[in-house]
Amino acid sequence: MLLWQVLFLLFLWSTEAQDILKPSVDIIGELSRLRSLEEKVKAMEAEMAELKRLITEQPKVAFSASLSALEFGSKNIGPYPEQVTLVYQNAFTNIGSAYDPNTGIFTAPVRGVYYFSFVVFNPYDHSTGLSLMKNGQHVVSVSDNPPGVDTEDTASNAASLLLEKGDQVCVQLMQNRKVYSDKFKRNTFSGHLLYGM
Repeated sequence: MLLWQVLFLLFLWSTEAQDILKPSVDIIGELSRLRSLEEKVKAMEAEMAELKRLITEQPKVAFSASLSALEFGSKNIGPYPEQVTLVYQNAFTNIGSAYDPNTGIFTAPVRGVYYFSFVVFNPYDHSTGLSLMKNGQHVVSVSDNPPGVDTEDTASNAASLLLEKGDQVCVQLMQNRKVYSDKFKRNTFSGHLLYGM
């Protein structure tokens, strides 16, 4: 009986020894999968680095300005016999310095799509009107006839424009029209880069 017990123990030991020596994991397959994952991680890291580079290299361009901000009183600009560029001197924001508050002209620093908006306020009995200009060419306008019963009117317009580096955009007062300015900054010109091209 002891012999049978010893033989049985030897059989169990040899079975366990075979299981230990024969791995149930495909080591070569796992190493291949790990290499594939490592390559994917490296590709993702390279893509993230490129996206970070693009984000930091794209210029930040945004401005918003109003006609001169008077502390007291008001003033009219115009009317003039010819169309003239309005100079929005009070720049609230001028990130990238593409807008010149001394000339009223925005100069595109890079090729891209830009968004512009402008607002005109008219409190008096004289017609007003503005035009958004790109390189001296009319893009869109806004106008207002003398106010009726309410005695005050506000109008606005906007456009998205594809600009080349160096293109210029401004707002011009239409001929024989006037615009009003006071401390409330109701006449504004704004723009920003949506995305570079």
